[in-house]
Amino acid sequence: MRTSVYIATSLDGFIARVNGDLDWLDEIEHPEGVDYGHGEFMASVDTLVMGRGTYDKVRSFDVEWPYEVPVVVLSSGTVDIPDDLADRVSATSLGPAELLTDLEGQGVSHVYLDGGLTISSFMRAKLVDQLIITTIPVLLGHGIPLFSGVGAQVDLELVGVESYDNGLVKSTYNVGRAPQEESP
Repeated sequence: MRTSVYIATSLDGFIARVNGDLDWLDEIEHPEGVDYGHGEFMASVDTLVMGRGTYDKVRSFDVEWPYEVPVVVLSSGTVDIPDDLADRVSATSLGPAELLTDLEGQGVSHVYLDGGLTISSFMRAKLVDQLIITTIPVLLGHGIPLFSGVGAQVDLELVGVESYDNGLVKSTYNVGRAPQEESP
């Protein structure tokens, strides 16, 4: 099983404003027909695992549910899943290792991780294989960080960089899973 992160950040490392707003992403000019590799990436994904906050944010968008793959929402509480999504969305309180074991038992081979807390929890558990991070040329100053308390040094291997005319830079990293000693 392989786990990947595909996410956009501001140049200063934030995935959203402090209040969770993503308006700064709408301000980017997107050339027609350019999806930054997202379509190809999604075609390789069997299941998307996201946190409750990300799920609620996606549900708040004034668009049809954007995911065709099954979505698992991580939450310790009750998750409101409407009837029209019940065949595509489920919720669990399992931890990262237990969830991946469960998904692998279901035949899942590629998991997409989304949401800052979810990504950080899988990073702490050393269960992320690949990071695909698109850096947006904006400094937010404050916000929700992509990485929060990953626990120790994480070694990354840069395996690809793509730049776009609108200033976006997509960097792809393989993640070293070997435990690193924490600094004092």
